[in-house]
This record gives sequence, structure tokens and C-alpha cells, in this order.
Amino acid sequence: MSRARTTPRRRHPRSVPVDPTPGALHPRPTAAGIARSRVALVICVALWLLYMTTVVVTLSRGAALVDVWHLLGTALFLISVTMLTFSAGMYLLARVGALPRLAAHRRARRADIDEGFDHDDVRVLALLPSYGEDPAYVRMALWSVALQEAPHLRVVLLLDDPPGDDPALRDRVARTRAIADEIRLELAAPRECAQDAVTRARTLPAPEARRVVAEAYATVARWARECATAEPRDGHVETFFAEQVLGSLADDLGSVADALGEAGDVDEEILSSTRVQSLARRLTRILGAEIEVFERKRFPSLSHEPTKAANLNVYLALVGGVHHLRDLDGIEHVVDVPVCDAVITLDADSMLLPEYAARLLHALQQPGYERVGVIQTPYSAYRGRRSAIERLAGATTDLQHLVHQGLTAFDATFWVGANAVIRWSLLEDLGTVETVDGREVVRFIRGRTVIEDTEASIDVIGHGWRLVNYPERLSYSATPPDFGTLVVQRRRWANGGLLVLPALWRTAAARRAAGHPLRTAEMLLRTNYLGSIAWVTAGLLVLLTVVPLNGELVSIVLILIALPYFVEMAHDLRMLGYRRRDILGVYGLNLLLLAVNLAGTIGSIAQAFTGHRVAFARTPKEGRRTPAGALLILAPLVVAAASIIVAVRSVGEGSWIAAAFAAFTAVCVVGAMVRLVGVRNSIADLWNGWLEWIWVPVRARASATQEDSVPAWRRVLDDGLIEPVTG
Repeated sequence: MSRARTTPRRRHPRSVPVDPTPGALHPRPTAAGIARSRVALVICVALWLLYMTTVVVTLSRGAALVDVWHLLGTALFLISVTMLTFSAGMYLLARVGALPRLAAHRRARRADIDEGFDHDDVRVLALLPSYGEDPAYVRMALWSVALQEAPHLRVVLLLDDPPGDDPALRDRVARTRAIADEIRLELAAPRECAQDAVTRARTLPAPEARRVVAEAYATVARWARECATAEPRDGHVETFFAEQVLGSLADDLGSVADALGEAGDVDEEILSSTRVQSLARRLTRILGAEIEVFERKRFPSLSHEPTKAANLNVYLALVGGVHHLRDLDGIEHVVDVPVCDAVITLDADSMLLPEYAARLLHALQQPGYERVGVIQTPYSAYRGRRSAIERLAGATTDLQHLVHQGLTAFDATFWVGANAVIRWSLLEDLGTVETVDGREVVRFIRGRTVIEDTEASIDVIGHGWRLVNYPERLSYSATPPDFGTLVVQRRRWANGGLLVLPALWRTAAARRAAGHPLRTAEMLLRTNYLGSIAWVTAGLLVLLTVVPLNGELVSIVLILIALPYFVEMAHDLRMLGYRRRDILGVYGLNLLLLAVNLAGTIGSIAQAFTGHRVAFARTPKEGRRTPAGALLILAPLVVAAASIIVAVRSVGEGSWIAAAFAAFTAVCVVGAMVRLVGVRNSIADLWNGWLEWIWVPVRARASATQEDSVPAWRRVLDDGLIEPVTG
């Protein structure tokens, strides 16, 4: 492998304790834990009912309902409490489904997986879309896909950087293209060893064939171990790649070699010739990937729509045909894309563990999975020495992995676009042809929102297919290491859910009319998944800043409503390898992101009214801190100040519970600002925001002056006659 560092890595001035990388299998929940999850949900709902009844009865007995403004404020407060309780209840409901799934899960036997592949010659197409990505990340992602086990695996890097004259861009693209050549070259020798073992195992007696196959496994294991040892480990992502991808593969293959040797020592005839040959074929499946690069923007006849969905759609439209395409220089290329049975998609900043494809493809072959169109393992966060905000953001990612397992229990799975295995027959059902600028464009994945994977989930269930989350941790993805980068990612996540809600309701109505209605739990979980960011953000803002907190609305019962939610989430953090007290950090992080989520929600509403799709904001990976913007730094400070004001006023009114809640919120916000953003970074972003506000760019003035100096005759020739503006 080429070990040269392609770009500088991020450095963080402050590190936090390292959390060990968990295994692929979740800790098996106990019967007591499963029972407690159900009790927690019941308690949460019961406390909400008690609180609502208490408030309504108390207010109706007094003169509060006579005051219209007090009535409206109370109604708004109760609605906010209800929406927050609903989202908390949906988290608890997801856990009720997730824990029994994890407890009941048993890994498929390797012999069964090998036998399934021996009898089912699956053709797999793996697509890795990349735009503006660090070649180092692309390299690790592409290697993790190339080492997946599948009978016929064809891996295509969909490089989407536009052609240009910028030397830095051209150099980055050239280095990214070279990754495919590197992988092909590195795989040549171990692949030849594996193929030789297959050929010899067919003709030799079983004992001799066993020794040949064992030697081949040992040789390839040494190769993988040497590659892992040579990999740089100056960051937790690189360490993960070396240890969990290459190292895990080496351990797996080495254990097979040892097992074959031990079996021969016990009894030369203990393994049949058929099983030995099957093991030899497995080695060729691991090393047999074909690696290619495709750049749609080199061909003028293809769609250049600037979205990941469009990048995937263009290549998927070529599957099953031979196409003659002319590039920008007029040179004709013959693009032959064979048919496939399944498609694997992976983001360029993600990685797959070696058994990902084998286990998910095997699951698709099982009875009852005939109508499963998408199977995935929602990605987990890389572990390692990282900034405090990266660690806590990774904790929220891992919590969502658990939630997604619960969604599958109620058939409410959503496609998480970082990785997936998709049946080709599903893509055929989803495919539509549209005319854009006089050109026919085939769409398999809609791109109406920036969360195209979530949007596509509704199309999947609308066509009668199912989505499933496999209950193991087999995929990992990068987590933003600073607040500014996290802002870009989370604003994108917050944008689009409200736009997809009407599609969910239309699909539910169509399913009901067809006699296959969505279950109540499924509908509730899907609705919460799409809309919770909007109403949780609004509800928290109401509770923290808008509605006057007084003794009539804030009681001990109100505080207790949230207790089951926080207690169970703290338990989940512990189960996922974090600390229970990290729940306080997660709460503070969510308060920091209130303005970010609000901005994403407003973007969805604006798109609903204007019809203009919000531009996809790519998460920065330049290796330096991303400024967050002055308003997003100022917003948490405003929340903290408002909470302090509410706390002081509540103390004066004798409302000690309200005062304690407001003070706790202020402490969490300030603590999160200091620990997760940093005082120096906050001051820098506020100062830069002030300068940007008062600064008038000279270039803009010069441009305007230059436009005014263009002769009238030139405007007519270039732009045509422009009608004067009247009135």
C-alpha cells in the first residue's frame, strides 16, 4: 500500500479520555433491562397525564382562564410540554423495540454464509460517491469496500469534482484517481495466491487441499497484518482503519488458518473436500474486487446536477448496458456497466468492517426478507483521542444507532445514507424518467431535499418494500471535531424533515386505501423522526425563554416527566461505552445546537413556500477549525442570559422548582460554551462576525462601478433590450 500522507491531519489543542472501540455485537440486554425500558415508557406517559390533569384542574378553579393572554401563554406552554414529552416517549418506545432485538440477535454461522454464497452467485455493485473529499479519507473508505466479501464485487469511485485549471484541485483529483490503481496493484499478489489455492484444492486430496488452503489463508493474513502495521496512526480515524479494518481482516484470516491446522492435527479427514474448497473460494471473494473510477462531469451528455443523489443516479442509469460517451475533449469512451443484483453505497468519509457485505447479503437471502429492499447498519462514531465536542457528538450518533434498531422493530426504518445494501429490483421500481433542460434524466433517488436518503425511505415503503437495520455495528463514519463543522452538518440534518412529512401522510393514506395501513407505532415513530427537530427546538425555546415560568406551570411532576428519558439515555450511554454522566454534556450540546436546528427548520419552511431547494452544505474537512458564525455563538449566550433572568425572577416569586430548572439550564449552556466551543474560539467568531457586518468589500464596489461603465450598445448586444422599470 502507498503510505504517503496526502493531506495534513487535524490537530486539537485539547484531548479527552479515550473510549475503547466497541465490538460489532452489542452487549446483550438483560430481561430486567428490557422490563425497565417498558416501565420507563409507562411512567413517562403517566406522569404527563398527571401533569396535564393537575394544571387544567388547578387553572380552571381559579381566575386564570379569564385572562386571555394568560390562557394563550398557558396553552402554548402545555403544547410545548406535550411535544417534548412525545419525542421523549418516542425515544423510549424505540428502546422498547431495540433491546429485545439486540437480545434475540444471533450471528449467522460462517459455514452458512459460505454455503449461501456457493449456491447464490450474487453480483454486487459498490458505489462510493466523492466530492471535494480529502484523498486520505477516500483511500480508507475505498479500501474498506474493496475488501468486502462478495462473489462478484465491482467497486466504482464516483469522483464528482468538476474539471478545472486550479492546480490544487487538479492535484487532489489526480491523487484521488491514483487510489484505484494503488488498490488494484496491492491486491494482485494476494489474489493470485488465493486463486492458486482454489485451483489446487480442486485436484488434491482433502488433507493436502486443507494444508494448501491453510497456507493461503496464513499468507494473506500476513499480508493484511503487514499493511496494517505500515499504516500511519497519527489520528483516531487512521488508527481505526489500521486496527479495525486491516487488523480485523488479518485476525479473521489468521484464525481460519490456525483452525485448519488444528483440524488436521486432530483428524486428517475431519473436513470434507467440499468444505475446504468453499473456504478457498471465500478467500477469492475477499480479494476479488474490481476497482474503477467514473467521473460524470467529464461527459457533457450526462446530468451535472450538484447533488450526491444525482451522482448516484447517473451511474445507476448506466447499469446493464454499453454506452458510448464523449468527454469534454470530444474523445469517445465505451462505458460497459454489467447488471447487478445488489448495490452497496458508502460515503467517502465512512468505513465498513470486513464482514459488512457478507452478513448483510446473507440476511437478504433469508426467508421473510424477500421484500426487504434496503438493509444497513446505521453508522457508529469513530473512537479515539478527540476533542470534547467530537466525543459528545459521537455519543449522540451512537445513541441514534440504538434508536434506529428500535425503528426496525416497529417496521419504521429510515434509510441512513452513509451506507446501505440495496436490491436492484427495488431500484428498478423506484426509477423514473424526467425531462430536465430538454434532456432525459433517470432518477432512482429523489433529490428534492438535502436529506435524500430520508426522503427515499418514504418512496421505498410506498412501493411496498421494507427497510431493515441489521443489529450489529459494522459501519463507522467521521464526526465533526469542532463546533463550526458540527454546525454545518447538523443544520443540514435539520433541513428537510418537515418537507418529507406530507409525503409520509400521503403514503399512509394510500396504504390505508389499499388495505395495508401503517401500524400506529410505525406512524408515530416516523412522524417523530421527521418532525422532532422542529418541534423539540420550538418547545425548548418556549420553555426556556418565552412563556413566564411560575408556580402554576412548573411543578415537581413536570420535572419528573423527563426523568425516565434521561435515566434510560444515561444507561444507553454506558451500554455504548461512554459514561453515564455524559448525559449532562449531551444536554448541553443540544442546547448549543438550538439555533442551528431552528435555522434548518426555517430553511425547510422557506423551501416549502418558495419551492427552491436548499443548497447542499458539505461538511468541511480542510484540517482547520471552521468558524461557527457570530449569531450561532450569540444564541446560546442569549439562552443562558434568559435562563438566569427567569431564575432570578422565579426566586423572587418563591417558585423554587422553576428557579432550579432555569439555573441548571444556564449552567449547562455556559459549561457547554466553555468546554465544547472554547472561550477563545467564541470571542474570535463574535469578533469576525462583527467585522463582516461592518465591512463593505471593495471588490463589490468595484464590480458595481464596472457594470455601470459598460456602454449601452454592449449591453444591448450581450444582454438584449431591457425594458425600463416603471413606477
